[in-house]
Amino acid sequence: MVDAGIVERIRELRPLIRQNALRAEHDRRVPEEVVTALSCTGVHRMNVPERYGGCRTPLRTQVDAFAEIALECASTAWVTLSHAGVSYIAALFPDEAQDDFFTGPAGPDVRIGGTLVPGATAVPYDGGYRVDGASGFATGCHHADWHLLTAAVVRADGRPQEGPPEMLWLAVPMAELEILDDWDTTGLAGTGSNTVVARNIPVPAHRVLPVEPMLAGRIPSRTNADDPFYRMPVLLLFCAWTAAVALGLGRAALTQFDERIHRRGITYTFYERQNEATVTHLQAAEARMRISAAELVAGRLITEIETKARDGEPYTPRERARIRAECGYLTRLCKEAVDLLASAAGASSLQRSVPLQRIARDINALCLHSFVNPATNLEIYGRVLSGVDPGTPFL
Repeated sequence: MVDAGIVERIRELRPLIRQNALRAEHDRRVPEEVVTALSCTGVHRMNVPERYGGCRTPLRTQVDAFAEIALECASTAWVTLSHAGVSYIAALFPDEAQDDFFTGPAGPDVRIGGTLVPGATAVPYDGGYRVDGASGFATGCHHADWHLLTAAVVRADGRPQEGPPEMLWLAVPMAELEILDDWDTTGLAGTGSNTVVARNIPVPAHRVLPVEPMLAGRIPSRTNADDPFYRMPVLLLFCAWTAAVALGLGRAALTQFDERIHRRGITYTFYERQNEATVTHLQAAEARMRISAAELVAGRLITEIETKARDGEPYTPRERARIRAECGYLTRLCKEAVDLLASAAGASSLQRSVPLQRIARDINALCLHSFVNPATNLEIYGRVLSGVDPGTPFL
């Protein structure tokens, strides 16, 4: 059941998101009323299986939806894509776990968080595991119903394990986790990406997803295993979802800049209106071209992901590395455009009430994300192009 109206419904919520952007930054989390309103659009159903009332929304539509949110508040967009994206991972779990996720009190609008930061340990116990430890950068944890905790398997007797430890995603109800008050940042400040802590929590075997097989395309879900929609690689999906936030921020900066140049001059010059200055013409054109280039890169990687899923075609290591590099590259293009516009916006734009300064801080934070970082991703792609190991399994 594809929901064709989701982007329009989110667009109607943009005034609400805009009005609460400063509050989200101040409170270090998205206001509950904004999360609830977005949930009513169906955005959290986009990756949920149809048998539970989900929509299996095309990737391009998802990107458009997240970009609409990012036009007003990147923190809100990041929280929303995190919950909606992790629901895709939840659909790869064993079918019994999916029943737990999607037939609970929230139904298909369930909000599931998770990270790939392996800060916890999992000890085999009674057919499942006991998990203990912390998970940092748990975006949207204050609003989540479940959290996928990444943990390394350790032996029950405490003895060291030979070779690298097996990594697992373990699904834990948020009510069983402690949230630390440690999220206080200058960028994407409203994401509420606090650390969550598990203290010796039992997790049944059906709520466990081994990470390495999942990254290789082997999933325990019997129902979704042959569905083309769930053949899209999770890490490459993250590249597309990240592109949505970068593009939304770039477009928002263009809009903000265009509004300002028609009602302010350039101090200590004879220009009474900034839009009359030649330097402004060059700045506006350069920024728009960078955003346009980023849109083209994003469109290509989205099309490739959807086409390969539909046709069942495998990825080469070079293709996976390129898509990850494209994610970082288009984000850098958007950051360069935002930086250019922010530097030309004048000292008055430094006021917290002016969105442009927040846009600049948010896109800088996005570029610092370890999976998005443009320099890291270019190195990985360059290694593959040069015929050496990429140096990471996260492709």
